[in-house]
Amino acid sequence: MSAPGRTESLRDAYGQTLVELGAADPNLVVLDADLSGSTRTSLFGQRFPDRFFNVGVMEPTMMAIAAGLALGGRTVFASSFSVFAAGQAYNAVRQSIAYNRANVKIVATHGGLLVGADGGTHQMVEDLGLMRGLPGMTVIVPADAPTTRAAVRAVAARDGPAFVRLTRENLPVVTDGTFEVGKAPELRPGSDLTIVAVGALVARALEVADDLATVGLSVRVLDFASVKPFDEPALLRAARETGAILVLEEHSVLTGVGALVASTTSENVPVPVRRVGVPDVFGESGDPWALLDRYGMSKERIRNEAWELLRARGKVQ
Repeated sequence: MSAPGRTESLRDAYGQTLVELGAADPNLVVLDADLSGSTRTSLFGQRFPDRFFNVGVMEPTMMAIAAGLALGGRTVFASSFSVFAAGQAYNAVRQSIAYNRANVKIVATHGGLLVGADGGTHQMVEDLGLMRGLPGMTVIVPADAPTTRAAVRAVAARDGPAFVRLTRENLPVVTDGTFEVGKAPELRPGSDLTIVAVGALVARALEVADDLATVGLSVRVLDFASVKPFDEPALLRAARETGAILVLEEHSVLTGVGALVASTTSENVPVPVRRVGVPDVFGESGDPWALLDRYGMSKERIRNEAWELLRARGKVQ
């Protein structure tokens, strides 16, 4: 897979896929917390008003209702911004959904720094760590719209709770839409270094890999869309075959995929690991893509980190 081209909305892909799923499954219901225009669940509501419930600005209540519907036999999708779905409603998600293994699919939009001008109060960069820690919770972070469509279908078909994190911003199309829970597609082969990337940073991983290829360096890129369960065999194979791993994520480096990769490799195939993500700070208001650069996720920073790992392996001077 080459560096990215056109961009598409992950939220639109979600809303459109919900409509398709609803047409095929009369047992599917959708809940939202007064943000359906932004989350795109409004598309489902327009088509199936009798199966769409806007509970208002009551996210914990929405999760409790979702759990009740699921335990009554429904397949349930519940959506809000990630700061509300994973943050405001965390205890309801834990107690009502995860504890009961309820068949609720939480699709949280507006995750990460790319919320932009909404600022640090709304830039949820702790959500993946919170959700990954819940027993039985599937956690998915699509890199683009095609993967979003496939992931939404995959979690709908999978019994039990799931959390899918989407961005506010449109993202470059970087995959062919192939997705399987628990698998990490290899978007680019390579033998000198592996970049494990998540969500919005998958495109930057591919761009950096292409840049390094121009000077004869071979960089593997794994799309870690399935954060939990994750593809441990692919990760450990990459560690053995490339000898170093760079992790890119629009999430706190303290509790995200970088921490997962570091702990897994250290216990099985110890190799140098570097983490590029959000440091131990809150964000601020600003242009979404400029915020990624400001908080250490620029392509220049990624290239520098990759170069240092390659230097440690003796691949460059």
